[in-house]
Amino acid sequence: MQDLTEGVARFQRDVFPAKAELFAHLATNHTPDTLFISCSDARVVPELITGTEPGDLFVIRTAGNLVPAHTPGADGVAASIEYAVAALGVKDIVVCGHSACGAMTALAEGHDLSRAPAVADWLRHADASVARTAAGDVPALVRQNVLAQLANLATHPSVAKALAEGRTALHGWVYDIPTGRVENLTAPVLAA
Repeated sequence: MQDLTEGVARFQRDVFPAKAELFAHLATNHTPDTLFISCSDARVVPELITGTEPGDLFVIRTAGNLVPAHTPGADGVAASIEYAVAALGVKDIVVCGHSACGAMTALAEGHDLSRAPAVADWLRHADASVARTAAGDVPALVRQNVLAQLANLATHPSVAKALAEGRTALHGWVYDIPTGRVENLTAPVLAA
């Protein structure tokens, strides 16, 4: 906790004053261009990877960067997606997987998740990706999972409507932690 409180002090002393105008603007304006869906993994920092400022990204982080297909009822991920698309009008949606993903490793290698039943239940949202990938191939599963989550996104009514009207575009990325490279899985599909 000491590291966090020292970090807050550095932020208040060094970062905030240097960006005071930006934060004053953000106090009354919330207009991100991009919904960025990534893994909860602490090694994946969307703003750092993309070089963006506060206010540029609307970020959803879930274990395995999973996006459940739309179903009726209350769902925090669905509510965040709907808000970003319908209320904020984001132009781009990125699903970003990453190397050495613990969730995808557990699935690819068939880890026993009986001691983590909530995790096991959540990871069932990747069942289609697992079925399409050879056992043990974590990098392939990471990629297949990103593509599957893009398909799941398209089942959300707000996303489907924005896609049909040409107001938003979907992008699938994989971030490689040791090299810093970002692979765009959808570039060939979306290139004009």
